Amino acid sequence: MRCYLPAPAWILIGLLPLLPACMVPATQLNACRSQNTNLAERCRAQAVEIENLKTHARHKEDELLRAERQLTTLQERLGLDRRELADLNRQRDGLMTQYADLANRFQPLPDSIRTQLRELSEREESVQFDPVTGLAKFDADILFDSGEAELKSGARRVLAELASVLDDEEAQQLRLMVVGHTDDRGIAGRPVREKYPTNFHLSTARANAVAEFLREKGIAPHRLGVAGFGAHQPVAPNGTSDDRRKNRRVEVFVMAPNVPVVGWTETIPSVYR
Repeated sequence: MRCYLPAPAWILIGLLPLLPACMVPATQLNACRSQNTNLAERCRAQAVEIENLKTHARHKEDELLRAERQLTTLQERLGLDRRELADLNRQRDGLMTQYADLANRFQPLPDSIRTQLRELSEREESVQFDPVTGLAKFDADILFDSGEAELKSGARRVLAELASVLDDEEAQQLRLMVVGHTDDRGIAGRPVREKYPTNFHLSTARANAVAEFLREKGIAPHRLGVAGFGAHQPVAPNGTSDDRRKNRRVEVFVMAPNVPVVGWTETIPSVYR
């Protein structure tokens, strides 16, 4: 008697000889599994790296936005700075113009006069000359004895040289203000106090003696002015004998005719209209 198997079972029996040919070796399967695990880990690592790059990119975008805002602020500030610089340049130009005007008024000496006065100060230790202000300063102890307003003989020689320079043709338009100063010591001795009750009297008398000598040497009286400040304009603290000697001085200011001087009517005509 024949035995008939169902069709599916028959097909399986027929395929049995072929099954060994479709089986994957364990080593190869394990290698594939290992490779798959490595690829999965690399994918996870790359995903983490991508996320980190995205975060870094967002940070960079934020930095870029901040930089753009700062750039805008700096551009606005630069515009303000440029306007401020332009204003400062205009102010500087105005100040330079004013300075030039003042320089013309307070540096009036012709070059030849300035040179002669500088050479006089180099020859005479008692004379100091400032070419910027036109000030010739004399040590009063060289010009006068203590408590006196009568010129010494040596002083006459030096002042005669000064008069010769200031009587030069190029100096004819210049004005001379002679100013006397003393130290802070009171007038000593009754005979001297009877002549000069205060340091104002003494300083003015000394300035007047210098101005009178210059007039005698040819300086026109209308070019001369006299002032006495006593002890009230010191150049040193009067603490030592050397400092007091510095304060005892007679100054001759050489000025252009348009330099305003109180009481000199021609220099400030608006006051005397």
